Amino acid sequence: MVYADSISPALDAAAAVRRGAARLFNDLGYATLHEFELPDGRRADIACLGRKGEMTILEVKSGVADFRADSKWPDYLAWCDQFYFAVDGRFPSVLIPSEVGLIVADAFGGAVVRDAPERVLAAARRKSLMLRFARAAATRLERDRSPESLG
Repeated sequence: MVYADSISPALDAAAAVRRGAARLFNDLGYATLHEFELPDGRRADIACLGRKGEMTILEVKSGVADFRADSKWPDYLAWCDQFYFAVDGRFPSVLIPSEVGLIVADAFGGAVVRDAPERVLAAARRKSLMLRFARAAATRLERDRSPESLG
């Protein structure tokens, strides 16, 4: 059992931002998957698949130290049409590079503060990502329904 005082504040902040950012994109009509594994082995904090097949990646940051320690985020740009950092309201937004989008979120929701520039994925890459997204979602659903069947 995990007790509230044993959870780090950074984890709490990240979990709140993650929840709010996912709620925002669900409200915008996207399907979302947390910890989505990309073909290059990296894991997107939240992958969002739109109604027309558009792929958006959200990278959640719990604070300035977490952001400054992350040098891998440019690698995500090759796997999405749009890329956003999702942070809480205390995060100094001037640190977020202008070539990506910015979301401010808490546990209850979020807001797009700056739209991400749109990049267009190649059709073959989009199809590959959509299939990977669908298989990951179906596998997770089945695992939740009958965990014993998947080992």
